[in-house]
Amino acid sequence: MRLFGFLREREWTTVLGYVLFVTLLAAGYYYNVTFVQLGLLDLGTRLVGLTEAQVSAWMAALALLTFGVAVVTGVTMDRRGWSTDLLVKFRMLFGVVAVQFLLTLVAPAVRTGPAFGTWILVASVALGVGIPVSFGLTIDFVPVEDRGYVAAAITAVAYFAANVYPLDWRVETFSAVMVAAMLPGLVVLGVLASGRVGPANRLVARLADQHETFGVGRFCRRATVRTRSFAFWGPVALMFGVFFVDSLGFLRIVETPTFVQSAWQSPAFSDHLALGVVHVLGALVAGVLYTNFDRNWLFLWVFGLFSLTHLFYTTDVRMTAWFPGLARGASSPINSAVYAVAVSFYTTLNFALWPDLSTPKTVGTHTAIGVGLAGWLATFLSTAVALYFETVELTLLSHLNVVNALALLLFCGLVVALYLRRLLAVARAEGGI
Repeated sequence: MRLFGFLREREWTTVLGYVLFVTLLAAGYYYNVTFVQLGLLDLGTRLVGLTEAQVSAWMAALALLTFGVAVVTGVTMDRRGWSTDLLVKFRMLFGVVAVQFLLTLVAPAVRTGPAFGTWILVASVALGVGIPVSFGLTIDFVPVEDRGYVAAAITAVAYFAANVYPLDWRVETFSAVMVAAMLPGLVVLGVLASGRVGPANRLVARLADQHETFGVGRFCRRATVRTRSFAFWGPVALMFGVFFVDSLGFLRIVETPTFVQSAWQSPAFSDHLALGVVHVLGALVAGVLYTNFDRNWLFLWVFGLFSLTHLFYTTDVRMTAWFPGLARGASSPINSAVYAVAVSFYTTLNFALWPDLSTPKTVGTHTAIGVGLAGWLATFLSTAVALYFETVELTLLSHLNVVNALALLLFCGLVVALYLRRLLAVARAEGGI
């Protein structure tokens, strides 16, 4: 890791950049995934009184609008040179966090359909702007050699905190905790973005030039990855599948008491601590794999782990149906542990992949499309599908069977694609093609 060299050479500004980046991304990921995905569902159904079908439609609208705003913002950043201007990115990020702070503060007071719709629209704009800005900071803070490890650190911090300090999945609890947690970060970002505080200005000035050496991503070293190329859209399609499978399965799992009472909603602190440790270990392994192997191997691990964990869950459901006398009050902790490893793997990949497919001139566009399409759009569309499945009263087993089939299909498809690519490479090497 180059970080160790920076520590030995006492380049504290660069080291502080690592810490700042991990803190910003871990906090942002925890907020956006946990509060927006789970808290929003609770807000719409319980406080506003909408049906699950109506909330499903609003979630789809949130996904589409977020993606559109992200792409417009990312393209604008690249064309105007904002992607390489650290001060501009700090100011944009401060605006995003300020809006999200206000949205979080007023969320428990939302009680009507129009107010809920307005909340969704404003949240979509903030999310859309925040995606290319936050991921674009990678080129300013993290050298290519360390991106896998830094992505692992972000994943480990976010999930360890989420599991060791679990929240009641009600919007009132979310709002109170998030407002308190966001306020210090908002002040720090305000100081960095103001341009009026001497020490902060000097820090930003020292960090602002690092994109010149850190900026070109790992997969752009031999040839630049173009936005219209298969080298870019292939990973986008795979990550879309990962996020879709995860969200489609998780939203049904967390609504099944036997699956969560020994894991995410367990009254025992030891269960939460164990899940947090598993997330950390999974993230560290994913960081090592990402740094030392081709990204496709990590995709194989992710799809394989999701297939395995949903196979475990469906096996539990079948055993309960076939042998009611053997039914237990809670699912095996192995199920949630394997699930946690799969989530840590793909989250680490998501944080490192998009900047590594970019240069300083394309990082805004690529992160906007990658995270916006393969991340947020996939997540919220699958959330909408999961809510639709509940509306039509699809059984738990059928729901999980669909998820498992998708995971297996993606796993087998990737295996076949890698095999065919290898055959083609051998044929070309031998002069056959």
